[in-house]
Amino acid sequence: MNEEQRLEAGLVKPATVKTASAPEKDYSKYFETVYTPPSLKDAKKRGKEEISYHDDFQIEERFLDMGAGRKFYIRTYGCQMNEHDTEVMAGIFTGLGYEATDTVNDADVILLNTCAIRENAENKVFGELGHLKPLKLEKPDLLIGVCGCMSQEESVVNRILKTYDQVDMIFGTHNIHRLPNILHEAYMSKEMVIEVWSKEGDIIENLPKVRHGNIKAWVNIMYGCDKFCTYCIVPYTRGKERSRRPQDIIQEVRQLAAHGYKEIMLLGQNVNAYGKDFDDIDYRLGDLMDDLRKIDIPRIRFTTSHPRDFDDHLIEVLAKGGNLLDHIHLPVQSGSSDILKIMARKYSREQFLELVSKIKAAIPNVTLTTDIIVGFPNETDEQFEETLSLYKEVGFEMAYTYIYSPREGTPAAKMVDNIPMEVKKERLQRLNKLVNEMSAEAMKPYQGKTVKVLVEGESKRNPDVLAGYTEKNKLVNFKAPRSVIGEIVNIKIIEAKTWSLDGEFIGVVEEEKVMSK
Repeated sequence: MNEEQRLEAGLVKPATVKTASAPEKDYSKYFETVYTPPSLKDAKKRGKEEISYHDDFQIEERFLDMGAGRKFYIRTYGCQMNEHDTEVMAGIFTGLGYEATDTVNDADVILLNTCAIRENAENKVFGELGHLKPLKLEKPDLLIGVCGCMSQEESVVNRILKTYDQVDMIFGTHNIHRLPNILHEAYMSKEMVIEVWSKEGDIIENLPKVRHGNIKAWVNIMYGCDKFCTYCIVPYTRGKERSRRPQDIIQEVRQLAAHGYKEIMLLGQNVNAYGKDFDDIDYRLGDLMDDLRKIDIPRIRFTTSHPRDFDDHLIEVLAKGGNLLDHIHLPVQSGSSDILKIMARKYSREQFLELVSKIKAAIPNVTLTTDIIVGFPNETDEQFEETLSLYKEVGFEMAYTYIYSPREGTPAAKMVDNIPMEVKKERLQRLNKLVNEMSAEAMKPYQGKTVKVLVEGESKRNPDVLAGYTEKNKLVNFKAPRSVIGEIVNIKIIEAKTWSLDGEFIGVVEEEKVMSK
């Protein structure tokens, strides 16, 4: 692909030749028309007409032996979507003839699949790039690449260009399927290869995957997010909402069931917005879940949902039960209507509580978990107290809690970050104390009960103990024969702890009793 074609395709131009003595360059010209910083105004104008569907992915014949005798290593940061992207890239590497390795020292290609949602995640990546520099000096032919969400940020790409000359490749979230071409160019070129599409990603089907094990699987049902919460970089790094066609998802789940998988997790940055972008069919997440519950796979979950798109039909379908589990992760972020407003969450405290009431009425035994941010700009002590009171009122059984971290390019980054760090930390400690207390209370009723556990493998702390999760996503540790790994088993709980349960193995659950009828 020549330079003119690259520009027309929306690709960033490659950087200049990397030499230790090269003078300081002005890299801004590489981003003038083909790659722009996040813009709320421009992003909200994006339309459906740019999305194309491709179901014919194939690795070009000329690339098939590229990885012969070579090994790859991928380090993944961030969410399940990044983990699933890593599975796809591993599938492509394998198709190219590469062999996976679990150590950077043996690798011929190292990829850092990055997360941009918080500053701490970015700092870890830059730290790792620093650690890899001596290895690059020792092995000049080693290829080091940065991909994922950080690569979609202009400031990050500029920083890598100016500071981390050991990097050979930078590519974004929309063009993972271009990995063979990117690797080929990196091998052939003396320049840093930068291929970041600022245009929205297409839907690419039939991508190869190397999944972790054969027990649980991630299934992407949509990409991107159109919610534009003021603190969040995801709508810019992952692009607009675009849904896979139902038949492709259903076929993938059927194949996973046929291969013996016991649980699938449906993925999307805003998973319950699924289908809103279809203009030829009326088909939403509730319809998809209703179709998937008829497939012989014991467990189906989904993440991450947005309260704005949690409609009555979805609740109605989830209430049917079967293999649709009664654990729902429902991020609230704050219990204050005023803070929710400046976060642009587009619902109030009262509306969130009304949604929770609907869910509980339809699914009386539902388990709810959430995400919460503390220390958002202008958050008062009273508003933080509202978050604590909402947490109690809902009865959340677990929460991922975070101190607010401004992300460059988001509307919130322009707000004055006027909450002192010591106040943020104190609020986080108080929130976590409540989260721990309520988690411990939620665990107590399990004492003496028998639960169904999907056995995933050895406990992280003790290889003589097995571990798995209940339908409500509670971690259970127990001793049993290793032959039950991958099975759903009955476990009698003998001790309830704050975050996990200890139990005694009773036996394997008969298959016909766990399948959806």
